[in-house]
Amino acid sequence: MNRKFRRAVVWLAVLALAFSLSGCGSPEAGKEDKPQTSQETNASFPVTVKDGTGAEVTVEQEPKRIVSLIPSMTEIAFALGLGDRVVGVTTNDNYPPEVEKIEKVGDLNINVEKVVGLKPDLVLASSMNGETVEKLRSLGLTVLVSDAQSLEGVYESIRLAAKATGAGEQADRLIAGMEKEKESIVQKVASIPEEERVKVWIEIDPTLYTVGGDTFMNELITLAGGRNVASELKGWPQVSAEEVVKWNPDVILTTYGKADGSIASRPGWNRITAVKENRIHALDPNVSSRPGPRVIEGLKEIAKTLYPDLFRQ
Repeated sequence: MNRKFRRAVVWLAVLALAFSLSGCGSPEAGKEDKPQTSQETNASFPVTVKDGTGAEVTVEQEPKRIVSLIPSMTEIAFALGLGDRVVGVTTNDNYPPEVEKIEKVGDLNINVEKVVGLKPDLVLASSMNGETVEKLRSLGLTVLVSDAQSLEGVYESIRLAAKATGAGEQADRLIAGMEKEKESIVQKVASIPEEERVKVWIEIDPTLYTVGGDTFMNELITLAGGRNVASELKGWPQVSAEEVVKWNPDVILTTYGKADGSIASRPGWNRITAVKENRIHALDPNVSSRPGPRVIEGLKEIAKTLYPDLFRQ
């Protein structure tokens, strides 16, 4: 992922959080819709669901042609066994490998005409798609928006997509498997006393943007037995290098694929415990910060990085 795209993602994430906190065009901040039961997700068509924008979306018939405008929803569609129905994705999609052969409809900028030309029964989207959502709806397309801000939010995105496609049983199995794996990870770190839990600094950009205590990444760090040094902040703030030195994290994690000597060589950072002990690690952003079915893999990656001795077997 190049620097231009990465920087765009950072700012879009900041804007998305700002809208969710202010309540503009989305449910109340910090709240997820009440989870749907298996019985509800197995509803016959037509079916009406409330999506992440608060809109009541009616799916008249079981979708046979699906276009996804965001990688997390693409992964959800495939995990629900709907891969053979996906006819359009973005150039940012890279998993599963089958997406390479699927028609591309843009990146952060969606080609509306191309989406319409694919004649989808259902379009899966995120608020990061911005005004494209309303453009597609104005053209008569059925668009389902989902924005997960927590692990429960990921489960809800799966349930939402399942209800809109008739894949309720697949969703139940998928979520049950994810929850079982999550609990096994949480149990491994449960015995670590609070005062012994490692302090973690997370970089989502080399210009020192990080994650606050109300974010998805903070939840993963906490579940993995870590303490986010920026947990008192909100959203995706940018902080000073001096502040990070003052926090003195035990571990430094990056989500932009870089954990080289440039971090350790920053002025004054040689005093940081993580630098002294060479505990600077690059996470795979596709599993650690993408709110899709593989997020539990991201949780495990973080936990293994924080406490390698607990996960050697």
